[in-house]
Amino acid sequence: MWAWFTANSVWILIIAGLVFVLLLFFTGRVRESVVEKAPKEKKDRAHKNATVVFWIAEGVVFALIVVSLVAVILSREGVHKIITPETVEQWILESGTGILIILVVGIFLWVALKRFLPPLVKRTVTTKLRPGESREGMKKRADTLQAVFMGTGRVIIVLFVIFMVLSELDVDLAPILAGFGVAGVAVGFGAQYLIKDLIAGVFILLENQYRVGDVAKVAEVIGLVEEINLRRTVLRDLDGIVHHVPNGEIRVASNYTRHFARANLNISVSYGTDLDFAIGVINRVCREMADEEKWSKVIRTTPQVLRVDKLGDSGIDIKIVGDVKPLEQWNVMGEMRLRLKKAFDAEGIEIPWPHTKVYFGNSPQDTSAESGSSGKS
Repeated sequence: MWAWFTANSVWILIIAGLVFVLLLFFTGRVRESVVEKAPKEKKDRAHKNATVVFWIAEGVVFALIVVSLVAVILSREGVHKIITPETVEQWILESGTGILIILVVGIFLWVALKRFLPPLVKRTVTTKLRPGESREGMKKRADTLQAVFMGTGRVIIVLFVIFMVLSELDVDLAPILAGFGVAGVAVGFGAQYLIKDLIAGVFILLENQYRVGDVAKVAEVIGLVEEINLRRTVLRDLDGIVHHVPNGEIRVASNYTRHFARANLNISVSYGTDLDFAIGVINRVCREMADEEKWSKVIRTTPQVLRVDKLGDSGIDIKIVGDVKPLEQWNVMGEMRLRLKKAFDAEGIEIPWPHTKVYFGNSPQDTSAESGSSGKS
């Protein structure tokens, strides 16, 4: 077994290193997904179990990296020539101390990033409210920027530690960087879309077009924004379907919940309705709703009739508008429909529906004419 492990130690080291990096990047995301799918009463337990599982996985992979690294050394030089008190002491003095310092610095930078970045972003974003922006909106922006900065900072710290350790081990970085350059030219044409996505992602964040928690229409997809990074935007629509939209594909982004939202509702009444009376009933129902404690917290301006919007085929459309808090427009309009239906029933106001009149034989005008002539005779 050891002979096979030693013979394949290089590949094991590479694979284990890649797995370790993936665990560092995706542990939090997978853990959140597991906790989200768990029942409410078991969420805390699921979070603890997932954390323990990932700790064990990271420990096993790290131990595998160490063992495979030892196997690589032993397979080339032999244990008796490499592992001696003198060589161990020399390695610690020359490289071991430097590598340990680099690892400690990397851990310190990551801890400092987690400790100081979130409050710094929050304080910077929410210190001064922009015109029309709410506290909830600024909090969404702070959370979005925090997630992007944390992900970018993690990548920078990992690359910094890797290159510094390789440099401490006297590995010539010039060929590696040259290899990256050649590879970059080779995949340049294929990576142009990636660069396009990254640039678009930067402008989305700088211009604050939408944030995590907003409802937006992005690339003809309408849904709740669940995640934003420099490469893509993730939305979940009303059916629960998750859409991954590359930022470079976004031409027009429509934010349904920026600063405020508007309840924009059309109600139809029949042609025989007294419009002044119907408008009075509508405005009264809207005022009563806006005065209630539950709805006064979400309604910013009392909804009221704006105009007679359309003379339709079956009825007259009356437009009602009012400003509400973001994400509350659908709840407010649903409650308004319910209350207006009850009020119309109580007041005898008819809500029309499509219908067709059918005549057999003569038209209504001809029938009236015949009735009149027969009466005279």
